[in-house]
Amino acid sequence: MTGPAGVDPAAAVLIGVGQAAHRDRATATPAAVLIRTAAHRALDDTGAAEAVRARLRTVGVAHCLSWSATDPAATLAAALGAPAGRTLSTHPGGTAPLDLLHHTAAAIRAGDDQVTLLAGGEGIRALRAGLADDPDTPDVPGAPQVLGTDRAPSHPAEERAGLYQPLNYYPLFENAIRAAGGWPGLRAADAPGVVPVAEHTRWLGDLWARFAQVGAANPYGCVDGDPPDADRITTPGPANRPVAHPYPKLLTANIAVDQAAAVLVCSAGTAAALGVPRDRWVFVAAGAGATDHWHVGERAHLHRSPAIAAAGRAVLATVGRGVDDLAHLDLYSCFPSAVQVAAAELGVDLDRRTPTVTGGLTFAGGPASSYTFHALAELAGRLRAGAPGDAALATAVGWFLTKHAVTVLTAAPPRTPFRYADVQAEVDATPRRRLADGHRGEATVESWTATYDRDGGPSAAYASCLLPDGARAIAGSTDPDTVTAVAQADPIGARVRLDGDGAFTI
Repeated sequence: MTGPAGVDPAAAVLIGVGQAAHRDRATATPAAVLIRTAAHRALDDTGAAEAVRARLRTVGVAHCLSWSATDPAATLAAALGAPAGRTLSTHPGGTAPLDLLHHTAAAIRAGDDQVTLLAGGEGIRALRAGLADDPDTPDVPGAPQVLGTDRAPSHPAEERAGLYQPLNYYPLFENAIRAAGGWPGLRAADAPGVVPVAEHTRWLGDLWARFAQVGAANPYGCVDGDPPDADRITTPGPANRPVAHPYPKLLTANIAVDQAAAVLVCSAGTAAALGVPRDRWVFVAAGAGATDHWHVGERAHLHRSPAIAAAGRAVLATVGRGVDDLAHLDLYSCFPSAVQVAAAELGVDLDRRTPTVTGGLTFAGGPASSYTFHALAELAGRLRAGAPGDAALATAVGWFLTKHAVTVLTAAPPRTPFRYADVQAEVDATPRRRLADGHRGEATVESWTATYDRDGGPSAAYASCLLPDGARAIAGSTDPDTVTAVAQADPIGARVRLDGDGAFTI
């Protein structure tokens, strides 16, 4: 099978993208319907829908919280009337779309000449309304190949302290960034010292206000009316309750969405044979992935990610470009700390660039494991409409800055067919901090957060602490006096007492 002149027939190409969203807050649409709609739109987007559908042999659906089908991919294939015989799924996590894309692109390079549909979505409002499943999409049993790992994300010592969800961890990363000098500190050779809370919060508001501007222009996004400005984003109130210091709701991912997206992938040779117009092609040029040291407490620094740095170097080396040569960026944006860490490791200047094409998980929407499908769809559209030499980069994150994936897409054929770089060994060789489980005695606060109940009152406090020998201890507290003291102060550098069972007092 051959492709157009100058194009390796084994090159992996996106040939169709589609998105769907239900934005009416008074009603809801099940995930199955949205994913099916996005898939139909992706087929139509190819310009050769029937030929592509007839060649569809693999369907993958990212882990979905709000669709209870035994095998969502098999169910989707049947709903599309497609002859898919192989199905894929993933374990939960934000890297799922890129994991599926990398798996597919590698198979294409190895000789797969069929078409693959990859999709994901959520109907969280529908789930809450009791509309989890669609009666017009009957369940088709199956046994998909499941990508990723179901390893527990938290260390037992972290769980004993009360840390077990993103809303506990990412604020710890944020205050660690602030302790390292904020965004300027991440880019400086010598940390300039702890940035005051108010100053750092203003900077976060300015960054997220730029994301809001992008989200307001996104027809599939979740911004109602005018985009919020920095003051509205950072000021707690009835519509923007405090969640976990320093984040009110508008500095966190919005998971209460009904959204879906889908992409179609095949080889350049197959795309040409099916009659997909060349102006629909976007090349999947490079991918990389790794996990940072799995448990947060064992990482050398809370404001760094060796995995993002290594994966970024690998994909940019593969395509022979620097980060400033990329026309478009979408950095995974569940929380501002994730964006800052990724930008620092990749060399993206956040003072000059707004690294989102969707508005991010706050203002475009955070449909659990499938967000990055929306980023891929938007990036593909921009590359199609842009200059022939344009390239784009997307990152994805799972758990607590734990799992990472990076992809580069190009408008023109890459120098070689898709190449995936497994940089895990490089990351594993980086320094690891000892996590002191059960330590009793004094320690120094490295980072902290306080979480709030729905009435806006502080309910718990968490601290990452360093011991004199450099080990780290993680602790939490629901003691009212301790929680109040932490919430009203900035205890970075303060001495606390650990009780040996995951709790601390000031």
